[in-house]
Amino acid sequence: MNPAEWLKRTATRVPDAPALLTGDKMASTYDDFARAAAGIGSALTGRKISKGDRVAIFMSNRVEYLEALYGIWFAGAAAVPINAKLHPKEAAWIIGNAGAALVLSDEKLGPDLADLLSGTGPEMICVDGDDFASMRDAEPMTSPVELDGGDLSWLFYTSGTTGRPKGVMITCGMLASMTYNYFVDVDEVKAKDAILYAAPMSHGAGLYNFMHILRGARHVVPESGGFDPGEILRLGKSVGNISMFAAPTMVRRLVDAAKAAGETGDGLKTITYAGGPMYEADILEAVEVMGPRFVQIYGQGECPMGITALSRHDVADRMHPRWRDRLNSVGTAQSAVRLRVLDARGQDVPPGEIGEIAVRGATVMTRYWKAPDATRKTIRDGWLWTGDMGRMDQDGYVTLQDRSKDLIISGGSNIYPREVEEVLLAHEAVHEAAVVGRAHPEWGEDVVAFVVVHLGASVDPQELDRLCLDRIARFKRPKDYVFVDTLPKNNYGKVLKTELRTRLAEEVPK
Repeated sequence: MNPAEWLKRTATRVPDAPALLTGDKMASTYDDFARAAAGIGSALTGRKISKGDRVAIFMSNRVEYLEALYGIWFAGAAAVPINAKLHPKEAAWIIGNAGAALVLSDEKLGPDLADLLSGTGPEMICVDGDDFASMRDAEPMTSPVELDGGDLSWLFYTSGTTGRPKGVMITCGMLASMTYNYFVDVDEVKAKDAILYAAPMSHGAGLYNFMHILRGARHVVPESGGFDPGEILRLGKSVGNISMFAAPTMVRRLVDAAKAAGETGDGLKTITYAGGPMYEADILEAVEVMGPRFVQIYGQGECPMGITALSRHDVADRMHPRWRDRLNSVGTAQSAVRLRVLDARGQDVPPGEIGEIAVRGATVMTRYWKAPDATRKTIRDGWLWTGDMGRMDQDGYVTLQDRSKDLIISGGSNIYPREVEEVLLAHEAVHEAAVVGRAHPEWGEDVVAFVVVHLGASVDPQELDRLCLDRIARFKRPKDYVFVDTLPKNNYGKVLKTELRTRLAEEVPK
């Protein structure tokens, strides 16, 4: 099923219903929204973009983002949303790897990217310009191009331990499974509801659009374009019935703002948290301050939003004999998937013992884009090996224990150490580098680099900062550089990052 069919049906059923809002001001009805998307689809087909082609989106959160997405799907093409926080060089690499036929960007992000793509890259269109306005106003397609469950719909780039992102091939069938699971396992959506995009629409937050399209609910982009706790609390009261995705660090900041203002989150219906570890003290206080508004999900790009869910009841329950264990879990398997916890040989471990979490089902990808080796390592006999270590109790509740791939999660954004290490090693004075996460009270973790320089060489942190800022996104840049004579290693020469993390944990916070 082409997702654009859902938009067309909703627009036919409730054409005058409010659809797209900037802040609390309506920008489009569902009829307006569908008309713009169908026009963009028509303009794309006029550019010979068709089923199977890829169209990249590199822009900040705004209502045009949804118009662009659904315009791409009207044409039968696959969307390649790119995190707006990435460096233009990183975005250019993704665009090249995806073989994008066209790039939609904005006046803020587009110019630097255009310089990199000039002469060799695909056509770029700025959504703030006349060309995009002409696309929206083009003679609309009467129906979206037909797509089946196995057709590519969303090419999602997720960072990998190789230092280069991998493209997860999200199909129409995966999106449908994810959407239906949401209604069953996470939350119901009604026409009076609204989804707020306070996190990047290129990632998890953007995936919440489908449920709300189906129900004819409202889509709200904050005027700030991002996460501002005070703004969200105000929108809760002015818009009402708001649901939103929030990383655990965002939940912490929202609760702090509510407490400071003497508020309880009126108008906020559901806050779904995911994307990193939620500390028990933080979620206990969140429920105490704001009430039973919280649901947790666990997913990956390879199984979007769809591995487990911890219900609103379980998050708020304090009566069950094991309520605390459940609160510290990520919940139970969602309806369309099966879960196992496996040892290194692929055998199930007993309940309560730690192993690697594996998942199989309709929401799980079948392969990465142009990465057969990575696919073989990740998908084994139809099971997605998540790389996350955890345990499952006798009731089916899964608790994450560790991240086997050394992933750093800062403010809900994923940072893979090797990617940063490779940039640092490009400096002629750097002999070795090891990057780890350090606990941070606001962001969850921040990035620290341990650096060994060549004998007789020297380098200052400002040089390494400049190198990182020239090659990777700002949020991936180390916040501290620790210069050491040697890195701790095991007998096989592997750096013992556990020792580095222990050293940081024992130091007095700055």
